[in-house]
Amino acid sequence: MNAQANPQLKSSADLAGPDKVDMALGRLPITEALARFAAETKASDIPAVVRVRAMHHMLDAAGIAVAASRYDHSQRVLTAMRGLGGEGSVPVFGFPARLSPRDAAILNGYLCHGLDFDDTHVAGIIHPTASILPAVLSTAAHVGASGEDVVTAFVIGVEAAARIASVAKSGFHQVGFHPTGIVGVFGATLAAGRLMGLNAKALAMAQGIAVSMASGSLEFVEDGAWNKRLHPGWAAQAGMTAAALAREGFVGATRPYDGRFGLFKAYMGAYAEQADPALATAGLGHVWELMQTAIKPYPACHFTHACIDAALALRAQGVTPDQIASVETRVPAGTHKVICLPEANKLKPANSYDAQFSVQWLTAAAFVRGRLGLAELEPDVIVDPEIAALTQKVRFADYPDSPFPKAYSGEVIVTLADGRKLAHREHINRGAAERPLSNAEIIEKFRANAATACDGPSVARMERAMLGLETATDAAAELAAFSPAPRR
Repeated sequence: MNAQANPQLKSSADLAGPDKVDMALGRLPITEALARFAAETKASDIPAVVRVRAMHHMLDAAGIAVAASRYDHSQRVLTAMRGLGGEGSVPVFGFPARLSPRDAAILNGYLCHGLDFDDTHVAGIIHPTASILPAVLSTAAHVGASGEDVVTAFVIGVEAAARIASVAKSGFHQVGFHPTGIVGVFGATLAAGRLMGLNAKALAMAQGIAVSMASGSLEFVEDGAWNKRLHPGWAAQAGMTAAALAREGFVGATRPYDGRFGLFKAYMGAYAEQADPALATAGLGHVWELMQTAIKPYPACHFTHACIDAALALRAQGVTPDQIASVETRVPAGTHKVICLPEANKLKPANSYDAQFSVQWLTAAAFVRGRLGLAELEPDVIVDPEIAALTQKVRFADYPDSPFPKAYSGEVIVTLADGRKLAHREHINRGAAERPLSNAEIIEKFRANAATACDGPSVARMERAMLGLETATDAAAELAAFSPAPRR
């Protein structure tokens, strides 16, 4: 981590917890280690800089959720949840609505992930906040937890999910599973279980229950389907369910991760051989993976961001779309299945969600528009003829020396009509731990997103509520600020 890149972030040594943190956790089986970590970690064991950063991650996700509430697909999920369970007590981001705890978790997770603008733990290739935040909000409302308790449970959930996902070394993606869904359930289970007051034995059992609830297919990349948006919310409600069952003595599997049909062998296939289970517990309790979790600068798959930045850099050097004869985008081989293939689909995205997973289209859009924000994903832009024409000139290749999955590298090489070649390379993507967005930049992003759906006073109330969460006696009541009447 480059501490100088953001003075609010510290080195791993600075992020170590108190000496009393049990260093033996790293030598325990994964299930037991994570259970003890979730049960025994105190608020004071988590460094202040980590807790502050955690609230900024939650603010970022909540702002995205508020912005996502404007879209028809989000309204459809709200209508579906109300149709199944009616009204409840848990606030929903961006809507003047209250749902039952599990229904609210589904919808809030959907909203946090609905614009593909939420944070990413880089090595784990997982969006942790989109499942952990909805789980802790709903559970907090259910049990009456304080803000301090919520922040602690959130950090615990992120740490667990990030570490479990890192074990796979991108293997889940290679066989068609989405880690945010299949791993998010374990982080949500431990976070919810912590707020429910489960002891280590019950939390171990809860993980054994959760392994049967892990789900999330990558088939959505074939046609721009909405399924991916649903994965974190489904993980959140499943985690709450697993924790509630364990609280009542339900018996779950004892080896959910490394068993014969556990998570790694069942969900990684041949790639299970590359898994490194030690990553799940290494430094647990004194090295904080939340600080390795990147905030997205663009509302698109994180794998594409380096190429977007590269295209914008070349445009700033004077390259214009009319000058371009061809474009080559270079991205790590491990990302090709998600953002480059099938090539016919990526060269002509059917909708905005399709476009968010096309490095070809996003690179072209950056050249044409000179930016890449939510406005660039509106329906009229997706069919813009200038972007469409340039997209047809874009091909992809491997970025050979990328540190992927530790960073999501990208390079754009343009051949101009006069035969000249120009290139720009982003070896470490912006937003990664070595190039983090500052807390001030996160707040700016939040304000811009929330302002698309709410008025200024409402946005200010939301910001104060989240960044002041540590002092709230009733977390759910405090976070109800995120459920105002939308601006008409």
